[in-house]
Amino acid sequence: MATKNFKNIVLPPKYVPKKSEPYMCPEHLAYFYQLLSARREKLADDHKDILNDVRIVDRTENAGVGDEHDQATLEQEIAMDLRMSERSANLLKKIDAALERIENGTYGYSDVSGEEIGLQRLLVRPLATKTVEEQEELEQNKK
Repeated sequence: MATKNFKNIVLPPKYVPKKSEPYMCPEHLAYFYQLLSARREKLADDHKDILNDVRIVDRTENAGVGDEHDQATLEQEIAMDLRMSERSANLLKKIDAALERIENGTYGYSDVSGEEIGLQRLLVRPLATKTVEEQEELEQNKK
């Protein structure tokens, strides 16, 4: 699909894809690939930090440090950290799927109809897999 290898493209600082450029041209793919890769890297680091925090809090809790209130607070912290970890893991999966779509040339196109999702939508929501209309219809059907 792309004539240039988007991974090797060096984009100008503050580059933002424009409607005047061909949809999902190599520069668009490079932009979204770099954006999602950076988000993935940060999220993966944060995910590791959360899991380390859970391990530390769990060790403290198992050591019997503090009174009942301290123990309850530690349990709440562990539960919250585990929820955050689960959310991070789910988001990492979505980012990986988007990066895979970039690699295979389907990024930017609806997984339902194959239509263009639209540049504006992707700039706001880079993980989008449906057009606005398809997403709205899906949400209406859930109600």
